[in-house]
Amino acid sequence: MFKHYLITRFNLKNKNWDVTKNNESLLTLEWMTHRIKLFSNFCLPSVANQTNTNFEWLLFFDSTTDTDFKAELEALIVPYPHFKIFYIDGMGAFHPAIKSYISKDSVDIPYVITSRIDNDDCIHKDYISVIQSQFQSQDFMAIDILKGYSLQVSPDIMLGKKEHIFNPFISLIEKNDTPKTVWFSDHNMWKKESRRVEIANQRLWMSIIHEKNKVNEFDGYDNVNWDTIKTDFIVSDEINTKVSKHIIPHKDWRYLSLKNKLYVNYVLMSKKLKKAIGLYKIK
Repeated sequence: MFKHYLITRFNLKNKNWDVTKNNESLLTLEWMTHRIKLFSNFCLPSVANQTNTNFEWLLFFDSTTDTDFKAELEALIVPYPHFKIFYIDGMGAFHPAIKSYISKDSVDIPYVITSRIDNDDCIHKDYISVIQSQFQSQDFMAIDILKGYSLQVSPDIMLGKKEHIFNPFISLIEKNDTPKTVWFSDHNMWKKESRRVEIANQRLWMSIIHEKNKVNEFDGYDNVNWDTIKTDFIVSDEINTKVSKHIIPHKDWRYLSLKNKLYVNYVLMSKKLKKAIGLYKIK
């Protein structure tokens, strides 16, 4: 009835994205080493441990990726035949490459589902199952999961709740008739789409905040116990131990937590109101 593709870009060259939030150069050997470590500690284990394995994970790397990095990445996915690596010529080739593969791979399949995840974030073990549970043979329907967590891993470790509408974990169900895929526009452009449903009863994603993010800052809030969620968000043993030992108690950042809670909920309500009253142009 459908094929489901989880899609991630990695080190694709992009003329509009060349420095981190700390003004450090991107796509250097140092950046790539750091990013692969994040990927192998957070993103990969969370995807590899999905309770539903009826999907393919398409990972896109730049064709200029260093040979040693290619070998390391390809070794990481050996145990998972439903994970596939592609080497392409920068961001300009990204969406065409997605569409080309899906068109060949899903012949005679009536519907496709495409989901996105950034290479340094992670998802709940039931993420794939929940997305697929929304399938009702829709011709075009975006699935927006509003709730997740924010985990800062450096310089200090903090964990909090997070709400984010039109976020980077969005999915798209489409009739398989030249499908656009979830990557046909940036995630925040989904605010203009009327064919969209929200999932707000589960926290299904975790945004990882680190010193080499392009934009993101830690804005988690409330007291979240790592031990209560670590069995749902599977990370490496190394990270599990590190977070358990070194996470800063909520009482030590209570003021920041309150400030973040007010900010996150203000932004959420503001965007919901703008959407409701039609300030975003509907497609």
